[in-house]
Amino acid sequence: MKRFLVIGISLVIWGCKTSGGVSGGDASSFSNYQEDLSGSLPEYPDFRNANQDSEDDAISSSQAVDGQLNELQKRIYDKNKSEPFFSGFTVLVYSGIDRNEAFKTRDDLVLYFPEITPEMQYQQPRYLVKVGQYTYKIEAQRAFSRIKTQFPTARIVQDRFQRKEYVPPVTTDQNAQGQN
Repeated sequence: MKRFLVIGISLVIWGCKTSGGVSGGDASSFSNYQEDLSGSLPEYPDFRNANQDSEDDAISSSQAVDGQLNELQKRIYDKNKSEPFFSGFTVLVYSGIDRNEAFKTRDDLVLYFPEITPEMQYQQPRYLVKVGQYTYKIEAQRAFSRIKTQFPTARIVQDRFQRKEYVPPVTTDQNAQGQN
């Protein structure tokens, strides 16, 4: 065993022995080495000239983009204005077929929360008592958390609302043909 240990240590020492220098010559033979890489390197324009040109382009391109964005925003606004409904969220407090229970729920809402105006709808065969018209669900969350204390079955639901600013097209006698 001792013999293998001595042989192993001697092999490690012999393997770690430094070599006598660079094979094929010494360091002085590389002192005059030169290589021209200019043909393979990319060429960049002078940064001062490029910077001045890009400032001029940025002004004209930002004005063009601003004009396009304003035009797009106006088209979207006009389209939305012509739409009679928008999608949003409301707090549904009661949904059922019992008319008396729907009226009781509406009256209890007014009693517990006088600042809230409940809306009652009839969608055959059920009655709905709703609160609020919210564009985003997070807006409905505030009213929902208050109502949930008194009405544990309340929930936030998606709904469609008629726009207040929507003006329906005017019907004339020409458009009303065939209607009784």
